[in-house]
Amino acid sequence: MTTLVHRHEVDAAGATAWLGPRRAVVVERVVAHDEYHAEFAADDGPFHAWSRVVDLTVAPDGRVIVDEHITYSLAVPLWGALFRPALRHHLRRAPDADGRTPWWAPPATLDARAATVLSLLCAFAAVGGYLGTLITQMLTYAAGEFDASKGEQGVLLAVVRVGVLLSLVVVALADRRGRRTMLVFAIVGSCLFTALGALAPGMVWLGGAQTFARALSTVIALLVAIIAVEEMPAGSRAFAVSVLTMAAALGAGVCVANLLYVDLAPWAWRVAFVVPLLALWPSLRLARDLPETRRFESSRPLEAPPTGLDARRADPVHPRPRIDRRRFALLSIAGFLWSFFLSPAAQFLNEFLRTERGFSGATIAIFVLVTNTPGGIGIVTGGRLADRRGRRVIGAIGIAGGVVFTVVSYLSWGWPLWLASIVASVIGAIAVPALAVYGPELFPTSVRGRANGGLQVVGVAGSSAGLLLTGWLSDRLGGLGPAMAWIAIAPAILVILVLVLFPETANRELEELNPDDA
Repeated sequence: MTTLVHRHEVDAAGATAWLGPRRAVVVERVVAHDEYHAEFAADDGPFHAWSRVVDLTVAPDGRVIVDEHITYSLAVPLWGALFRPALRHHLRRAPDADGRTPWWAPPATLDARAATVLSLLCAFAAVGGYLGTLITQMLTYAAGEFDASKGEQGVLLAVVRVGVLLSLVVVALADRRGRRTMLVFAIVGSCLFTALGALAPGMVWLGGAQTFARALSTVIALLVAIIAVEEMPAGSRAFAVSVLTMAAALGAGVCVANLLYVDLAPWAWRVAFVVPLLALWPSLRLARDLPETRRFESSRPLEAPPTGLDARRADPVHPRPRIDRRRFALLSIAGFLWSFFLSPAAQFLNEFLRTERGFSGATIAIFVLVTNTPGGIGIVTGGRLADRRGRRVIGAIGIAGGVVFTVVSYLSWGWPLWLASIVASVIGAIAVPALAVYGPELFPTSVRGRANGGLQVVGVAGSSAGLLLTGWLSDRLGGLGPAMAWIAIAPAILVILVLVLFPETANRELEELNPDDA
């Protein structure tokens, strides 16, 4: 338990505000109240326990002395130390009658369960971020040891993405077996297959191990997002995705740190493939505290559901939920177009910096950390704006700005390269939480995993097509810069789709968006 004791001297007019309940971060109810004394407990908020007692004393000069005692237990495991300083600062202020939340807090208040779940998911997202980034960061060094060309690297990256078919099966099983069970399976499997890559004698072995490892790391990302969307309040789903994206970026940053030593020996890149084994035991321990989502539990049939013709006869008036084909087609096209550009931009970055700009491994690590870290500003801003202002406009702005400055960075040298990359990171990150929530939001609970797995397959198809085309264009146009400029046509089309055809889902309950769940 944490105890805070505050004393303030205010005028008579300002004293009454302290006797009112808080409506930001925590939603209080009045336990006792009179002219000079008030006691409050929590109706809602990310706390296991909460108590606030306020006493007013009138000084001889007419000013009022406010004594406030707050006792609480924060329901934010692992990451609580990051929020406690900001929370302490916020609690020194008088309650705001308008309930305006600080910039670091979710737009809609999280309860203790939601805060705990989100905190645990951030840990799993960090593990997934490392696993999903590894081949991107290390491929150019593995190719150096195996004497593989750019074309061979592009083929390996495209083949690895075929493993997304496995992720479709695993995510679909999450609709039957549960989100938590399949998440644990994916974490364990991805870590083990990644470790096998450290023993690779050539590109074929490495590609085979990464096919399975990358597929299961994709499952981690999908299930973390699905669990978050199912557990968070309607007004904070995009915020939750932004926080998870930050956690995944942290894991990716740890992966990038491996670049500091990869130049020491031709085989040094292999060490990075062993590191995920260190995450196995902590992940299994944390998974014990992760509950199954309430929406999944409520959607599970009490007995085995009928199949085939029996399923149609079971309830002809209210048939089992199906994947909305129009929504699936719209999100599939969007995912294909976005991956078509985004994957080559990320996957070929190290190769571009090493071979076309002459960066060393350490310099690449510094470049990636310096240019990507400010993207956290865009992620947090995008999450809050997407929940408050809507998904479509925020998503379109992020896509357009991110793509333009990414292309500029691939065509630049020196400090313009660094500056353009930073701007691309910040603006492009705005689109991430705004658009990432659409997949989990637009499908019923009983088919949410299967639908999002299918979307991932289409996205990987776009990724593979983009990688192959970018590698081909790069060989014929004399570099990756002109190639990136040509494939930027795809996200330009996406901006139009988002603005014209995407529905607005902000602040709407999942049951409202998917009547079958109601």
